[in-house]
Amino acid sequence: MGFSIFSPSRSLDGVSGFFQVVFLLSLFLVLFKAVQFYLRRQWLLKTLQKFPSTPSHWLWGHHQKVGRRERDKERQQILSWVEKFPSACLQWLSGSRVRVLLYDPDYVKVILGRSDPKASGIYQFLKPWIGYGLLLLNGKKWFLHRRMLTPAFHYDILKPYIRIMADSVNTMLEKWEKLDGQDHSLDVFHYISMMTLDTVMKCAFSYQGSVQLDELSSDGRLFYHACQLAHEHTDGVIKMRKAQLQNKEELEKLKKKRHLDFLDILLLSKMEDGKSLSDEDLRAEVDTFMFEGHDTTASGLSWIFYALATHPEHQQRCREEVQSVLGDGTSVTWEHLDQMPYTTMCIKEAMRLYPPVPGVSRELNTPVTFPDGRSLPKGITVTISIYGLHHNPRFWPNPKVFDPSRFAPDSSRHSYAFLPFSGGARNCIGKQFAMNEMKVAVALTLLRFELLPDPTRIPVPMLRLVLKSKDGIYLRLKKLR
Repeated sequence: MGFSIFSPSRSLDGVSGFFQVVFLLSLFLVLFKAVQFYLRRQWLLKTLQKFPSTPSHWLWGHHQKVGRRERDKERQQILSWVEKFPSACLQWLSGSRVRVLLYDPDYVKVILGRSDPKASGIYQFLKPWIGYGLLLLNGKKWFLHRRMLTPAFHYDILKPYIRIMADSVNTMLEKWEKLDGQDHSLDVFHYISMMTLDTVMKCAFSYQGSVQLDELSSDGRLFYHACQLAHEHTDGVIKMRKAQLQNKEELEKLKKKRHLDFLDILLLSKMEDGKSLSDEDLRAEVDTFMFEGHDTTASGLSWIFYALATHPEHQQRCREEVQSVLGDGTSVTWEHLDQMPYTTMCIKEAMRLYPPVPGVSRELNTPVTFPDGRSLPKGITVTISIYGLHHNPRFWPNPKVFDPSRFAPDSSRHSYAFLPFSGGARNCIGKQFAMNEMKVAVALTLLRFELLPDPTRIPVPMLRLVLKSKDGIYLRLKKLR
């Protein structure tokens, strides 16, 4: 009796054998990964044994899924580490993934004095949103872009921006005045975010409208739509300005300006090889500036307002200082900003308690040794916990207390103990722009409103890329005039 290779029994045997091979290969791969995972974890434990850590889950590390009521757990965990481990500690992320948290100024100074790249895994999710601008770039290309953009933040350019900032702030305050009075609680972050975006659009891109106003002109609506709040469709902004520069008269007029704004510098600058920035690079730098220029500043201002609302005695002292300098506030100048020292102290103390960017990360491209002799190998991710640094009791006594005297002119502190704008070569290029805007906003707001907390909606800081509160930052406003 003949036997065919196409018979059902032969086919079933073949399928069964195939699945047996797949199963064995899968089992081998799982075992291989398990051994690899074990060896990697043991190597890390041995290599990083001088850096302490609290007990963690062998697979999930220190990361746990927390509910709505426990969303403050990560922040409290970092504060407990800062108190227990004075300079640095290990944080197990999951399995054999680990990062070293730093919150000692001497440690931080070492890392920020190096040229290690940004930790790719932590920042990569931003790439589809803002592209490779100054925030994400590394190496020579970062240096070239930074040098190219520095003139856009010259103080001669920043001076005339004060009036623009004041106009944007007043637009926001006028909207607040139309609300229902002091019993009305509002999420100030939403309004402040629109105001800071408005300022960036006008200062850096010569936008003539106002993104804060509900009623926009037809051109304004087109521009507003093209920008999509200047995060998603900046091609429209770039093409608009490029088209303007095709006009010879417009180009000559632009070249005669003593200082150019941000976008003009980008469009007219040349790289070392004589080439202009590509459309992709232009778009990335525009998106990066929009993100860093309005979102982080909005976070900083919102928490400053909250700090002043919860410390009325300091708020009133700032108000009296502002009144003595500005009078009715109809005119705010560059010179006024240096005449409000106590207000500036309060702004800095609020940013110590609530740093707009709570942490920055680097991936070591070479080994590093810290002043106390502890070392880290190449390839390790280090995170400078700015939040932890600003709450380190070794450098900030009673760190949870709002005390503006820490920033009095005669006070002294470690140069790397206060880093709201990071530090080293990669410090925030727009830090003076942001400080000016915050001073203007605080001064004009205190002239027109008393800030009051909403005891039913206490904001909880979320330690993400930008410090925010998941449920908003709600305050009550009392008109003063």
